[in-house]
Amino acid sequence: MNNQKSYQSFLKDQLIIPSILLKDYVNLGLNEQEVMIILQIHRFYMEGNHFPTPDELADYVTISAQDCSQILRKLIQKNILQIEQNHNEMNVLNEQYSLEPLWVNLYTEKVIQQDKSISEEQTNIFILFEQEFGRPLSPFEIETVNIWIDEEEQSPSLIKAALREAVLMGKLNYRYIDRILREWKRKGIRTVEQARNHSKSFHANQTKQENQKQEEPKRDVSLYYNWLED
Repeated sequence: MNNQKSYQSFLKDQLIIPSILLKDYVNLGLNEQEVMIILQIHRFYMEGNHFPTPDELADYVTISAQDCSQILRKLIQKNILQIEQNHNEMNVLNEQYSLEPLWVNLYTEKVIQQDKSISEEQTNIFILFEQEFGRPLSPFEIETVNIWIDEEEQSPSLIKAALREAVLMGKLNYRYIDRILREWKRKGIRTVEQARNHSKSFHANQTKQENQKQEEPKRDVSLYYNWLED
């Protein structure tokens, strides 16, 4: 009888984790720390805490509350996690996390394929940036790239083109890359081919102006009498 109670308690303490999450989280652009935060949010939810704080999450993982907070922001940016608002019986506004976007991504085949392509492109962007800068990117720099993609709606391929342009111009910094992307957006440039043609035209014009400056007539001093050599 005691063994039955023990086993019953053991069974009640189980957490159901969809195997598809463990199989496809890489395809969604997630890393192991992000998956662990997702699992902790899921566990808190099942236990009745629908809005765990970064401090509460940090109590059960090996990363700090600050890192937990950054991961939560990234999950929201990646459309994996969302914050929902609702009113309880006392008409008090409550906030809670929802993993519904994650489950939709995992169980919708079309979305999985689309997200897989996007996540691969985004991963390649970060790798390319780190190669060009010669160092790991800071959280702020990662967030900047995410803003270009999510808020500015710049395609990963166009961001790569802007990075190459900055390297070509010898101005490898985020502010200059942002200026390039804003200028292209203002001029209606939305594809890499359009950006390439614009860049060729720009550099050709720059070369033409430099050549014109070099060809400006200079004063011919040979026509004047050099009294110092007399």
